[in-house]
Amino acid sequence: MATRVMKAAVLHGPEDVRLEDIPVPEIGPGEVLVRIRAALTCGTDAKVYRRGGHPTMIRPPAPFGHEFAGDVAAVGSAVRGFTGGDRVVAANSAPCNLCRYCRMGRPSLCTDILYINGAYAEYIAIPERIVRQNLLHISPSLSYSHAALVEPLACVLHGVEESHVHIGDVVVVNGAGPIGLLFVKLAKLAGASVIAVDKVAGRLEFARQLGADHVVDASRTSEVVAAVRQLTPGGEGADVAVDATGSEQVWEAAVRMVRRGGLVNLFGGCKPGTSFSVETSLLHYSEITIKGVYHHTPHHVRRALDLLATRQVPAELFISRELPLADLPLALNAIMCGDDIKIAVIP
Repeated sequence: MATRVMKAAVLHGPEDVRLEDIPVPEIGPGEVLVRIRAALTCGTDAKVYRRGGHPTMIRPPAPFGHEFAGDVAAVGSAVRGFTGGDRVVAANSAPCNLCRYCRMGRPSLCTDILYINGAYAEYIAIPERIVRQNLLHISPSLSYSHAALVEPLACVLHGVEESHVHIGDVVVVNGAGPIGLLFVKLAKLAGASVIAVDKVAGRLEFARQLGADHVVDASRTSEVVAAVRQLTPGGEGADVAVDATGSEQVWEAAVRMVRRGGLVNLFGGCKPGTSFSVETSLLHYSEITIKGVYHHTPHHVRRALDLLATRQVPAELFISRELPLADLPLALNAIMCGDDIKIAVIP
């Protein structure tokens, strides 16, 4: 019998993506084959595209992409709860539930976390561990492209939870890309007053649409920290400062944006091998908490889907347009240039 083939975007190196015919993945007894109906662009995918790979997740040549939704095309013999034609969304990973960190209730730190990539394609195979924990049904009222926002939204839910945002807090979000904008929306849902900081006027306008109380255009001032602090009670600083840029310089600035006893969430991942500086007296005498927050958990994935299904998070504001799979390089370049927030890639 002839091998079935599918179209997939295969990464070969820096900014070298080729649309190729590759075999449709075969699935095992506990796995599910999903026909992808929509895959969203992501800042991480743009970095992978620009750098030509990822040290732990993508080694070219390989398909890539990880935010997607679609239809069940086939199920393994041991799978229960899913059948052909089901509309589904999957997170891009699942913890092992066996290591020390999983047993501590910190599955985002799992030492044996299982990732999948390959969403910029016609089909993707969902491994058994993800089928059991992070493959979810979606209702007919939720579009595929909107459902695909589950993964980044789950990450930000985790980030807001770890930031301990309370009603009445002032939260400054540095970076108004997709992740930063999700932070703006979720911080507002938590009852906070939000300051959004970015260099792109269009993205700051998106932040206003999502409820940001103030915006700071970092392209218009060299004193961003001072501009942010002026917008806080008594000029003392924000209760919570979030970095959603992955820039060491912004990490340093975020530390100087919080009040005494404030919390700094360094959410944006910087390039491996980089570092940043913190004034020791500021950290010590002001009792500032500085923490990193990574990824999501199965709990946050389910909460994210509920927020999208109930339209508490308006997915349509994050997705500016649709493009065919053949135009993936165009989509990734548009994201890197800041022209779009997210683009739905349709296989």
